[in-house]
Amino acid sequence: MKVVVLGAGLMGKEVARDLVNSEDVEKVFLADVSIEKAQEFVDTLGSNKVEVIQLDADCDKDLRVVMARGNIVVNALFYAFNERVARAAIDVGVHAVDLGGHIGGVTEAILQLNDEAAAKGITIVPDLGVAPGMINILAGYGATKIDKVDSIKLYVGGIPTAPKPPLHYTRVFSLDGVFDHYTEPSKMIQKGVLSEVQSLTGIEPIYFDEFGVLEAFYTSGGISTLYKTFPNVKTLEYKTIRYKGHAEKFQLLAELGFLDKTNVVEAGGREVSVREVTREAIKKKLDIGEQVDAVLLRAIISGEKSEEQITYEYEMVVRKDLENNVTAMARATANTISVVAQMIGKGTITERGVFAPETVVPGSEFIQEMAKRGVDIKETSHRSSMIVKW
Repeated sequence: MKVVVLGAGLMGKEVARDLVNSEDVEKVFLADVSIEKAQEFVDTLGSNKVEVIQLDADCDKDLRVVMARGNIVVNALFYAFNERVARAAIDVGVHAVDLGGHIGGVTEAILQLNDEAAAKGITIVPDLGVAPGMINILAGYGATKIDKVDSIKLYVGGIPTAPKPPLHYTRVFSLDGVFDHYTEPSKMIQKGVLSEVQSLTGIEPIYFDEFGVLEAFYTSGGISTLYKTFPNVKTLEYKTIRYKGHAEKFQLLAELGFLDKTNVVEAGGREVSVREVTREAIKKKLDIGEQVDAVLLRAIISGEKSEEQITYEYEMVVRKDLENNVTAMARATANTISVVAQMIGKGTITERGVFAPETVVPGSEFIQEMAKRGVDIKETSHRSSMIVKW
């Protein structure tokens, strides 16, 4: 297969690294507006499989010409490009996957392209990061083992292993994305009713070995398509994991308007965006540098099977790859989208159209492939007493 990777940022580079190591991948095209830095990275791979090509993603013609060079496209651009890339994939006739960013109806718009994609004989799977993405795949997999799913609770967080005050956080992806997830409402199902809740609320303690008691709270986007895939569950919720006190600090910033996209003030005789200033100021404090990060994940899927209550739990803790200087977030995210792209390219996934990850990615094979890459996902299950029906 020939794979085009759009974007040579951190995630795009790590996708390319994984693709190079696959015997099934014949050629990788790493496309970016800045080819110099992309080429510097490619030179470290020591492989003739990868070719760097220039891309102006804002130019629809350029986008289509570049995408047409592969059989499948991995979209590692900022999520504002996701719908445009999906439409371009249909026009060109290539399979496509993206890293998600389930904000502002982007993924819903892509799902509406199902009939057009199916007619072209291509597969598009959006939302293939960690959350959404890996978390969806695991929720879908756990659900296949249960006759009637009652509850899906999801927890994910990227955190430093040696936190520093005041925020106890390091930047492992776009701060604009973080701000969006902290300010947009979070969808959830409680007592069987779909509703929205303010992000940064619903704080609860959560424990992980070697990290102790952390906190988890609602953020937007993590539920992704799950509320449509499992509309009849009693409970469906997604929470982000951070060190204790993080949510309260960002809630204060949000309430004061520092994260508001529309907040513009006059300073120094000109109008400035408060959010942009906040982003740049915080970015300096949150640069990961040589720090070690970790990604924590827990998915709890409960319901009934053979008249028993049963729960399947999936847990993952992945740390930074010190040898290759690859963040834990990049390992978990890039490997997820690369594995699914290769599943489409190899014919493991044969369905054509646009699909949510939980409906089309085979969970068992996914877990096995991630383990080959050093990302271990542990499954445990618990059965309780038989259900007594009066």
